[in-house]
Amino acid sequence: MLSRLNRFASRVTEVSRESSWTIFRLLVAAMFMTHGYAKLLGDSPAVPVGRGMTRLEIGDLVSYAVPMDINLLFVAGVIELAGGALILIGLWTHLVALLALGTMTFAYAIAHLAWFPTLNGGELAAMYWASFLILFTFGAGPFSVDTWLEIRRQEKQHKKMEELSS
Repeated sequence: MLSRLNRFASRVTEVSRESSWTIFRLLVAAMFMTHGYAKLLGDSPAVPVGRGMTRLEIGDLVSYAVPMDINLLFVAGVIELAGGALILIGLWTHLVALLALGTMTFAYAIAHLAWFPTLNGGELAAMYWASFLILFTFGAGPFSVDTWLEIRRQEKQHKKMEELSS
C-alpha cells in the first residue's frame, strides 16, 4: 500500500515540479520583501547613515565600526526589498540569492548567535538561509526572467551559427 502511494506521489511531483519550484521562489521572495519593506518604509524606517546599527557586533568575537556610520539595518532592508523583488521576477537569481544568503548569515550571527534557533528566535533567519542556499544552487527555475534571457541568448547564438555556416 505504501509503495503505491509513493509511486503516486512520485508521478504527481514529476507533473508539478516546475510550478512548485516557481511557487517556492515567489513565496520566499515575497516574504523576504516584507522584511525589507518594514525596515525601509515601516513605522520607524531605518536611515541610511548616522544612527541605527552602525557597528557590526557578533557576540564577543567581532566589534567593528562601519565606515561612514552606514546603518546596517538600512543595507539589510535594501537587500531584502530590492533583492526580494529581483528573486520574485527571477532576475540574476544566483547572484541575489548569494547576497541574501550572506545577509542571513550575518543576521543569524548578529541577532541570533546560538546553537538552537528555536530558543533564540533565529529559526526564520535559518529558514531563509536554507531557502537562499537552495535558490543559489538551483537558480530561478523555468518561469523566470533568467530562463527567458537564457533562451533568447541561445536563440541568438543559434541564429549566428546558422549565418556563419551558410
